[in-house]
Amino acid sequence: MSRPVVTVIVPGRDVADFAAEAVDSLRAQTFEDWRAILVDDGSEDATGAIFDAAAAADDRLTVIRHEASRGLGAARNAALEMVDTPYVGFLDADDVLRPRALERLVETITATGSDLVVGAYVRLRPDGSGGYAPGEVQPWVTASTDPERHGVTLADHPSAAGNIVAWSKLSRSALWDGLRFPEGRAYEDQVVAQLLYTRARGFDVIPDVVVEWRERANGTSITQRKAELPVLRDYLDALSGGIAVLDAQGLDAAAAGRVALIFLLDLPPLIEIARIHPDPAYRTLLASFVEELAARPGAPRTPPPL
Repeated sequence: MSRPVVTVIVPGRDVADFAAEAVDSLRAQTFEDWRAILVDDGSEDATGAIFDAAAAADDRLTVIRHEASRGLGAARNAALEMVDTPYVGFLDADDVLRPRALERLVETITATGSDLVVGAYVRLRPDGSGGYAPGEVQPWVTASTDPERHGVTLADHPSAAGNIVAWSKLSRSALWDGLRFPEGRAYEDQVVAQLLYTRARGFDVIPDVVVEWRERANGTSITQRKAELPVLRDYLDALSGGIAVLDAQGLDAAAAGRVALIFLLDLPPLIEIARIHPDPAYRTLLASFVEELAARPGAPRTPPPL
């Protein structure tokens, strides 16, 4: 086998029901010159055993184990220290890579010489019969990735700033010099995504769906726990932090676009939670965030009431 071109970082904690499918989606890639670092972040179920068995069967897989959970940011950071390939990408261990994902990402960034390439993604939702079915590409994802563009910046293509997940992207490993995920916080990829965009000399976007992002039937993923006050704090901090990165670079159109998307997508479900939440601190925290955001370009003229 030739020297790997891509390292895929695959963190997981207590995802034994899904980890084998994630690893299988890697092994089914049409592009084969990859290695993967599987990070078991203190799992109490069979996740670690699944990772170990996969690594024993395929020498492209390496396992890191955290005896106690350190969080998704720390898991990704531990693996980043081991990257020695030209490119690096991410896949959460409860998600699925489409078979041509790495092929399309690698061929694009290699041909263009950009620092970063961004693909589309869809939700994997429970199908009512015990399985999961992929949905459609959502409008904000389409706006960020379609049509295909090469060598752009956020000044050229501000809508890309709406694609703020870690795992829809492939980057040159050098782009991570001096950059790591925040640790001990949820939604750790939002600020990092904006930093990747602003650090890149140029980035590419492709309309191909590269990842199927799972919405767990049991509601245990972090994106399904927004009624918890600590999760809300991290969520709002991540939203504010991502906008601050854009502000610091004078990217007014990208910042306004993010504000508009937050009012459209992020705030409505949070406001519904706040209206019935038993802890008044939840409503107070959210109201303060909405008031601050409402003064910015991109906000609706009449902010939604809490």
